[in-house]
Amino acid sequence: MTPADPEQPGDGSQTLERGLAVLVELGRHAEGLTISQVAAACGLHRSITRRLLVSLDRTGFAAKDGTGRYRVGPTAAELGALAQPRLREAAEPVLHALAREVGATACLVEASGDAAVTTLVAEPPVDGPRFSYRLGNRDPLDRGAGGLAVLASGAPVAGEPERIATIRAAGYVATYAELNPGAYGLAAPLPGWGVRAAVYVVTSEPDLVTTAVEPLLRAAGEIAAGRGRP
Repeated sequence: MTPADPEQPGDGSQTLERGLAVLVELGRHAEGLTISQVAAACGLHRSITRRLLVSLDRTGFAAKDGTGRYRVGPTAAELGALAQPRLREAAEPVLHALAREVGATACLVEASGDAAVTTLVAEPPVDGPRFSYRLGNRDPLDRGAGGLAVLASGAPVAGEPERIATIRAAGYVATYAELNPGAYGLAAPLPGWGVRAAVYVVTSEPDLVTTAVEPLLRAAGEIAAGRGRP
């Protein structure tokens, strides 16, 4: 049997290295990049860049939004989370406690492309009418408390709506009937997890928009503490 050749300095995959360079560049721009912008930043031909981005998008390492811009995708975020406590693991017990305390449905929502996706749901242990969200529910990022708070969980970007900056400064957002008639939404951004995310309470009770703010902010702080952040 012929022994395997030792690794040489020139060994490796140029395509893989280019793809990783593209992924790193996307990670530097939360606002997303066009194919041309990625090509210029990485010093690649546009056609090569397009093929790399298509492959990254297909495998979930990148995500293309409705404007044609690419961002880091959920697969990359999942890999990044392996080095720290997972967001969903940290959030799940906190969401159940929050739902019990405020008597309303509490959710974790995460950005996926141009949507805010519900990835955890905690229902309150009480009878009576309530708004419920199902796992995998997709809402716009630019409407509704959950999506807006998800946007605010990211770093400031040039040209972002003033509303997002206001939410980031306040630490929470309240909305009414932006997605569902009669529904009040209350959400807080969850920065620093490698994926844009928020904790979200949805209710038909207008009083909760005031009384649930403190429990919501406390819950967001407890989830942050789950990854060693004060």
